[in-house]
Amino acid sequence: MCGLVLLLAGAGCAWGQWSMLTSNTAADLRGIHNVGGGVAWASGTNGTVLRTEDGGIVWQTCAVPPGAEKLDFRGVQGFDANTAIVMSSGKGDLSRLYKTVDGCHSWKLVFTNPDGDGFWDAIYFDRGKWGWLLGDPVKGMCALFATDDGGKRWLRQENRGLNASPDEQGAFAASNSSLLSAYGNVVFGSGGKGGAKIYSLVQGTVCVDDCTEADLDLHGRKNKWAVQALAVGTRSEGSGVFSLARRPHATAARMGESTIVAVGGDYTKPDEPAATAAFSTDGGEHWTAAKTLPHGYRSSVAYDEKLKMWIAVGPNGTDVSFDDGKNWRAVRSNAELHEAADADREWNAISLPFVVGPKGRIGKLDEGAVR
Repeated sequence: MCGLVLLLAGAGCAWGQWSMLTSNTAADLRGIHNVGGGVAWASGTNGTVLRTEDGGIVWQTCAVPPGAEKLDFRGVQGFDANTAIVMSSGKGDLSRLYKTVDGCHSWKLVFTNPDGDGFWDAIYFDRGKWGWLLGDPVKGMCALFATDDGGKRWLRQENRGLNASPDEQGAFAASNSSLLSAYGNVVFGSGGKGGAKIYSLVQGTVCVDDCTEADLDLHGRKNKWAVQALAVGTRSEGSGVFSLARRPHATAARMGESTIVAVGGDYTKPDEPAATAAFSTDGGEHWTAAKTLPHGYRSSVAYDEKLKMWIAVGPNGTDVSFDDGKNWRAVRSNAELHEAADADREWNAISLPFVVGPKGRIGKLDEGAVR
């Protein structure tokens, strides 16, 4: 299908820390990516993809990718105002990647899950060209694919450091943020009956001249991964690490010179505040549980450089931290103050300044409300 519907909208009422925007969709939104310069992309159920070019004043409804009318687009990565990749999540071939290069007038199917029992959870691009795609374990190994050409070709990573039992371990597709990458390194979180874990690529191979196929190691067989347990969530199927975000240190030149915050918990117990956040000050090598925790399960976390603040969201509201994830405090929304329905404060995913949630809800951060 081709075509683009332009829907004029503006900021509506302000609910606490979020100014509500009009999306003109009832789809449940879990994908959001702020590209910058006023450009952002959002995605959700029923093949929904949205785009703004003016900082959220107008959200345009994109053409639905061919054959995607019933797909759930859990992730989106934008490159500019015209180019983006959306990821659907579902069993087997219901997990797919579509790409647009013409401002979402048209889409091309670029990759379909080759694993009949697989399920994709997150997609992340580092500086546009290099990307990673994470799925639940298949045949005893986390499904991880890599691209070095902007998503045209995806290669499965095959490494014993990615070993995991499908019955004990799995990632989560709640916010497309259980995976991140920087400086060629990759970190992703998981959970399940085996407990929460962090997988970190600690050593990769790079060949730059006269490389044989073995030297290139495109499937990552020579890479080294570190796996460690994390005190987030409980040892249950619905709990673990749901989201990761990083803050580079002032002179960062590698992942180890970053603070990383992990949030999660048990999505079946959204109001349970125990074991919902942890942080690392050395790029994920060592982790510490937060001292004062977010006040419930959190599906997404992000860092605001301007405000020097971490912000985490979930079904029962928003929490912020001003000390790199050590302590969190709830931000009371107008909805909570007026005892409104829980849906008035429910969110799924962040790409600051935007946040998205069920029934087409999009918010934009009101900086003055969280200072």
